[in-house]
Amino acid sequence: MARLNLLEETRYEKLPVTVYPDQLTASVKVAQRIAALIRSKKEKGEKAVLGLATGVTPLQVYAELVRMHKEEGLSFSNVITFNLDEYYPMKPKAAQSYVSFMNENLFNHVDINKNNIHIPDGNLKKEFIQSFCYDYEQKINSLGGLDLQILGIGRTGHIGFNEPGSAPNSGTRLVTLDDLTRSDASRDFGGKANVPTKAITMGIGTIFKAREIILMAWSQKKAPIIKKAVEGEISGDVPATFLQLSDNVEFVLDAGAASSLTRFDTPWLVKDCAWDNTLKKKAVIWLARTVNKPVLKLTEDDYNNHGMAQLAVELGPVYNINIDIFNQIQHTITGWPGGKPNADDSDRPERAYPAQKRSVIFSPHPDDDVISMGGTFIRLVDQGHDVHVAYQTSGNTAVWDDDVLRYMEFAIDFNHSIGESNARLKAIYEDMRKFIASKQPNQVDTPEVRDVKGFIRKSEAISGARYAGLEDNHIHFMALPFYESGKTQKNTVGEADIKLTMDLLKKIKPHQVFAAGDFADPHGTHLVCFNIILAALKRLKETEDWVKDCWLWLYRGAWFEFDVHEIEMAVPLSPQEVERKRNAIFKHQSQKDRPVFPGEDAREFWVRAEDRNRDTACQYDKLGLAEYEAMEAFVRYKY
Repeated sequence: MARLNLLEETRYEKLPVTVYPDQLTASVKVAQRIAALIRSKKEKGEKAVLGLATGVTPLQVYAELVRMHKEEGLSFSNVITFNLDEYYPMKPKAAQSYVSFMNENLFNHVDINKNNIHIPDGNLKKEFIQSFCYDYEQKINSLGGLDLQILGIGRTGHIGFNEPGSAPNSGTRLVTLDDLTRSDASRDFGGKANVPTKAITMGIGTIFKAREIILMAWSQKKAPIIKKAVEGEISGDVPATFLQLSDNVEFVLDAGAASSLTRFDTPWLVKDCAWDNTLKKKAVIWLARTVNKPVLKLTEDDYNNHGMAQLAVELGPVYNINIDIFNQIQHTITGWPGGKPNADDSDRPERAYPAQKRSVIFSPHPDDDVISMGGTFIRLVDQGHDVHVAYQTSGNTAVWDDDVLRYMEFAIDFNHSIGESNARLKAIYEDMRKFIASKQPNQVDTPEVRDVKGFIRKSEAISGARYAGLEDNHIHFMALPFYESGKTQKNTVGEADIKLTMDLLKKIKPHQVFAAGDFADPHGTHLVCFNIILAALKRLKETEDWVKDCWLWLYRGAWFEFDVHEIEMAVPLSPQEVERKRNAIFKHQSQKDRPVFPGEDAREFWVRAEDRNRDTACQYDKLGLAEYEAMEAFVRYKY
């Protein structure tokens, strides 16, 4: 019976999928399977032939394999590897090369014979590529094929660098990279313009011959493409769908990457559900959108015809369900994000008292505060709350080099105008010009260049916070050490990061903390910064009484928004408040027009923010709620 229930749940899925609660658990399981294969082959006196992937996805798998080698004696002496791909052109010692990646993350830390390592050569002359690719295939075939191929998946649905349009029987070859793929790689190369347009990749046909294929995907960012790959029709538009034809494939996902699959996203379509309030709210909102009706107009037929008969029978009549959900959505709306004094707060998202709250807005980068919750920020100040803003990082990697020279030229001219000596400043400026003129893609800036970039972002953040109404002593720059590597790849979080955050929180003793909950941020800084705040609050909770009354609210940035069923506080903005928020964002001049790391979205940040806020208001309106110009959304995090 359990097997039948599982088949019913997964009937939309066209290949085997295993879901783990988080990326680390899943990575350890994959590493254990690789290790078991290596050991099994060694016992038989055979070679283990592995197909390996690069990128963020397999990093924790490789880290676990290295740990097993050092602590459990796992030997790689019988392992032969073939990597999926390499950028072209690409020198093997370049920081962005997959040769460097594999050496740094795996090969330099285990006992593999270097002659058993095979990675496509991105340094070949073009006329030699075809013969190299043929030889690459022949080497794999001569060993009897790959025992195990691990894969990631790009947001275009590519596996390896087999972009949309790739043939299912394709072999190792030179390919042209999709524009979205290059956008996703831009941070590693210091800008999209520096990302190679081509790559050498194993073909889908080559991958297909592996005796076992494991495709891994982590985070909600990958959820849309995973749904297409697992539940969609086989199509060259999504190369990963060709894996549906294999009998030897398994998708290994974390909860975020699996979240759009039918059994998790709309489980009422595939099984009977335990209808807690969260699921009921999600289902009713989904139904209203599906039939394009306000919540209060949904009928019993709507429920029965869209897989929700169980809900209607168990918790009906449906009109009572509609009214309940409508009221819950309505109660999320408040013009008082700090709580409304002298008012019944039983149906309000925030407490009425204390009437004046101490609030801390943590901003991972120096502009996330105004981009994500600028309207709420301004309203909290206007309503008399004691508001502080804490900029967790300097954001100094996201400033154009030209701006550094421009600000230095301003400083030199200013010094000259007041009769100050410019000799030292001019010398630094000339060094900067020489460095920038010869700077390689993604090269670490000199300390002086980093400082100026940090000063630029600091001055802009001060301007934005002042515009929102803060005094200077309520503006805090934390410069968390994990960020200050000078590289796009940041250091790991240390005790100093948590201690600095604890010290600030102890000083302010806030009733409210606002933190970035945009964990799909493509650069990862938001999640790191949130985890630091969470660790600080949990530690303080053990010794500080005020923490028990401190509520943690999450906002999201310019990438994604919370879905309506998740929102616990929606702050409506008038047209005038939208304009004030826009003006606060405009104070960040270095991020306007064309930021250094825009992601795949060509819109400016202020446009993204306004579109997102208007869309949230529009969704409330379509569900039958009042029509507002825009809304900022928040979710309360229980810690």
